[in-house]
Amino acid sequence: MVAAVAGGCGMVNKSAPKPGPHDTQASYHDSVGLQIAYPEVNECMNEAAVAARETLPPLVDEDPSKLPTYDLTLAEAVQMAVRQSPVIRDLGGTFVNTPNFATTVYDPSLAHSNPAFGVEAALAAFDAQYDAALFWNKADVPNNVQVLSPGGQFTPSVFQGTTGNFRNELSKRTAQGGRFALRQITIYDNNNRPFRQFTSDFVGWVEAEWRQPLMRGAGTEFNRIVGTSQFPGQYNGVLIARVNEDVALADFEAAIIRLVNDVEQAYWELSVGYRFLEATLRGRESALRTFHFEDVRLEVGKGRVDLVAQTESQFYQFQAQVEAALSGELGLYAREQRLRYLLGLPSADGRLIKPITPPTDTKVVFDWESAVSQALQRRVEIRRQRFNLKRRELELYAAQLNRRPQLDFLGTYRVRGLGDNLIGSNSDEPLGNLVGEIAGGDYQEWQAGLEMTFPVGLRAASNAVAHARLSLNRERALLNETELRISHSLADAVRRIGLTHSLLMTNYNSLNADLRQVKVLEARTGLFDDLDVLLLAQRQLVNSELSFYRSLSDYNLAIRDLHREKGSLLAYNGVTLAEGPWAADAYPDAYELGRFLSPRQHPETVSQPPSITSGPFDPSQPQNTQSMMGMSMEGLSPMLESSDSEAGQPSPDAEPDPVPSPSDRTTRMPRVMR
Repeated sequence: MVAAVAGGCGMVNKSAPKPGPHDTQASYHDSVGLQIAYPEVNECMNEAAVAARETLPPLVDEDPSKLPTYDLTLAEAVQMAVRQSPVIRDLGGTFVNTPNFATTVYDPSLAHSNPAFGVEAALAAFDAQYDAALFWNKADVPNNVQVLSPGGQFTPSVFQGTTGNFRNELSKRTAQGGRFALRQITIYDNNNRPFRQFTSDFVGWVEAEWRQPLMRGAGTEFNRIVGTSQFPGQYNGVLIARVNEDVALADFEAAIIRLVNDVEQAYWELSVGYRFLEATLRGRESALRTFHFEDVRLEVGKGRVDLVAQTESQFYQFQAQVEAALSGELGLYAREQRLRYLLGLPSADGRLIKPITPPTDTKVVFDWESAVSQALQRRVEIRRQRFNLKRRELELYAAQLNRRPQLDFLGTYRVRGLGDNLIGSNSDEPLGNLVGEIAGGDYQEWQAGLEMTFPVGLRAASNAVAHARLSLNRERALLNETELRISHSLADAVRRIGLTHSLLMTNYNSLNADLRQVKVLEARTGLFDDLDVLLLAQRQLVNSELSFYRSLSDYNLAIRDLHREKGSLLAYNGVTLAEGPWAADAYPDAYELGRFLSPRQHPETVSQPPSITSGPFDPSQPQNTQSMMGMSMEGLSPMLESSDSEAGQPSPDAEPDPVPSPSDRTTRMPRVMR
């Protein structure tokens, strides 16, 4: 470990004490306390930890044709990604340096069980509370009272006694803001005061108390929002906790959408990586054939050295492209490793993942009005912002109710008693035992009244109302801006689908033209000596093939982007969000509790606070979308055409092509992600 020491200058303190004997001794912190230590923790191995430890050396320049392949469909890739790890992965890997910002499957449960702001914490404020206390006291107090002894000397009087105080209370706070309490107090007193019937006695009472707010703090809705907070502007009620939990669920859903989006991106990038490698290999083989042809011509005396060198140079240019397409930063092996990470697989295991889901090349047209409607309803960002807006609405409602005086009704009923004994002996005599006297109810008291308190001017409460109103206006503006931004993003996605499909057709036609040109030029190679046109045509053929495969991948990614923008990406990939299994003891508890629940006879007569949601929403539920598949396209070969009955299937007359045949991916088997 290297430490950098920076020096400085300052005023010399001449009055500082000189070094003493203790300054020459080594400190414990110099050798031990400041050392970097390695923590010992209890590790829990899962699939990700096993994959990290069992990985093989990465693939560099191995021949992919000699490696065993792992055929993988896009549906299987998505299924593996969402079920593999409790941590929601992303290609950036930022959580290695900032793990606190990582999204995991535990986040919604953490929001629910937060001991300070969770739903259970908010409900705990309304649980019944039991309070008890027991104290014993010994008194031995001299008094300034003259007491003459037989000898005429002053002897102070002394008060001596033993007391015991037992207090227990059961209280319950209601959703309407009231507080009920049942309290029992027993006091034991044994002293030397004169004029006492009993040397020791038990005094006690049982009382019931009810405090009900009539203005500030009253109402079910108010208490469900404010909770136990006593300060204006601070809210920790069960409704606020519920909204926070829904926001955490929305954040989790957004992370799953990003994961599925990245998996599709990596899957199609790997698919096009194979095509790039095949195209560059074909270009290299074509350049090699040309080089051999010119070399043979040179040997028989019909060639030229400069032409041989020119063809050899093009061969090595293609060789460099092959090596980059195989092991480069954007090569096949790098793309395959990125997909492996998202799937939770080792970086290398001796196999090579091979995408087998054919890309879609048929033209897809979405109904614009339906797409906009779905985007404004299904996008998780809008739903999350609506929950934030709902929270501000609740806070404004509570802040307005907080701007009232505190007026409470207080009622108390008490039964007193006194006895020589606590219970038992001398029960037939007056004041024989405390319990009997209280049970007899001879001494009863009650009290009822009102209490009012409020700060003059209500400055803090008025400021909280103004803050809540401004926060509400801010969230409304953000919601409107979010909807506007999403509509523009959706328009970009629709335009991108049209553009990528047009480029797909154009690049395919360009590929066919370049292919015909190369075939003609190669047949005429021996008829002229200028190879510039042929070599240029070979390079152009490879570039056209790369552009075609790139446009094919971009078109499938454009379809993915449109589903993401209109909020149907999870349904498009068949991903279902579901709650995990309960604890084993929760099932019998829910069953036993359900036996005591029954529907109300007249629910319309019950006044209930308004709900914060309009009902459940399933983001994996597909919605009807008007679309036109398999439209006829002029200038497109049968490879890119599809019929209405078999959308996405290649024509039986089409020649085999390295491009995978299109398929319809609108229906998938649903999967449950836990």
